[in-house]
Amino acid sequence: MKTRSRRRRIALASSMALPLLLAAACGGSDDGGSGGGGGGSANEEITLDLAHSYTDDQPQHRCGAQVIADEVAAADVGLTVEIFGASQLGGDADRVQAVVAGDHDIDIQGASALGAVHEPIGVVDAAYAFDDAQHLSEFFAGDASADVRQSFADATGVEILGAWSAGARHFTANEPIREPGDLEGLRMRFPNSPQYLMNAEALGATPTEVAFEELYLALQQGIVDGQENPITNIASQNLDEVQKVISLSGHQQNSNLVVVGPVWNDLSEEQQEALSAAVESAVEQVPQCVEELEQQQLDEWASGGMEVVDDVDVDAFQSQAEEYFTENYSGEQLEVYEAIRNAAE
Repeated sequence: MKTRSRRRRIALASSMALPLLLAAACGGSDDGGSGGGGGGSANEEITLDLAHSYTDDQPQHRCGAQVIADEVAAADVGLTVEIFGASQLGGDADRVQAVVAGDHDIDIQGASALGAVHEPIGVVDAAYAFDDAQHLSEFFAGDASADVRQSFADATGVEILGAWSAGARHFTANEPIREPGDLEGLRMRFPNSPQYLMNAEALGATPTEVAFEELYLALQQGIVDGQENPITNIASQNLDEVQKVISLSGHQQNSNLVVVGPVWNDLSEEQQEALSAAVESAVEQVPQCVEELEQQQLDEWASGGMEVVDDVDVDAFQSQAEEYFTENYSGEQLEVYEAIRNAAE
């Protein structure tokens, strides 16, 4: 990661060398000032790396990262986005730190992972914080999230350019989960992060921590009784082979935030606008791509795979979660939660 960043800085230095020499020969000032909102000028050629943890056939890449790269290229503003998917530049935790340090440029991250560098942003992944995918994307696109985005930027030096839902998370087990009481006595796997473990408590579940890579075997061997994930993740890990029922609780929108590190300030205003517009296009396209894949998978399961339970008492789960978070959040976490919920109203 550091090698790529150094290459980019060297390229920038080389492209600027001749103008600087000419300015010196003509007695130009050395104040380094430039017009516009960004730190660069429109004719600087800059290549940014964009990393994520998804495979090329997943919506987050096809309709997200690739759209960003293609639209930035089409804008022709001296900016190129080079994609590194499938965790080529490291796992989520490592990449978050690299973006903050300026060793990596753009990343697609879940809010819980970003919570490692600024805890309040993890609230975005709270159970039933968002009503649906549209609520999430519109929140980050509008003024309601201004304080959230600014607080994150102030704390980390990293800008949030946009966000989408990569699908709602649902419960799977060997029996239906229609209401909070159905979780009693079940060992449910939840990711090992503070916000996800809070979600388990809010929903009435007993959480068991298992690495995602070990989840299939844990379910197969009965180490855990069930789990929760978006439909696309459930399918990609073949969890339908070791679980009989999927209950469509939709208890969390699986967030993807597009973030850019300190390099943002090196971009010209025109380049910033092009990158922002490209992210906006991806934000519009990913949820539709996800929805299409999810419906295909549900149809497949309904015709001979897992039992699909669609009469979950979502209101009961949502009321219980809202009461829990209102009582257990404080300070800036509570402010973020209330901003999200107020945006829904």
